[in-house]
Amino acid sequence: MLKIVNGMNQLKFSELMYVYSEGNRENGAERYPNLSVDAQIREAEFDFYNYLNDVFFRTEGTFYAIWEENHRYLSALRMEPYKDGWLLCALETVPNERNRGYASNLISCLFDYLRTFNMKIVYSHVSKDNYASIATHMKCGFQIEKDHAVYLDGSVLHSCYTMAYHM
Repeated sequence: MLKIVNGMNQLKFSELMYVYSEGNRENGAERYPNLSVDAQIREAEFDFYNYLNDVFFRTEGTFYAIWEENHRYLSALRMEPYKDGWLLCALETVPNERNRGYASNLISCLFDYLRTFNMKIVYSHVSKDNYASIATHMKCGFQIEKDHAVYLDGSVLHSCYTMAYHM
């Protein structure tokens, strides 16, 4: 079931960290190479908590969309205003729950939710080497719009596609 989260008080942070366990492991190793693996993960989770609390949820129009079943978070993504629509960020599914349709269900229900606000376009920046994510996006109706990602600050990342879904 789709769950929309607009603030830290609505979020089960430990459940979200379970969804993002793979990314936290990678981010921790990159940012804190001199710490133990457990300490790297704790620091990455601490950084992420602070980002959500101090930046993300304080930015107008942002929210988390989460696919939840039996009180467990299985897939999640962030949404933020972007250009003439929304930007879908950080789509993840619990690693041992992948290939079961949770991300597709999340995106499909999210689109139904966004239609109630008359949203016209959703963008997503997807790494060119993340074939599973590209396939999921295309399955949900996204198309590759640009062969690079352009962020609101004007920076460009050539290792990502800009994908778009037009409602």
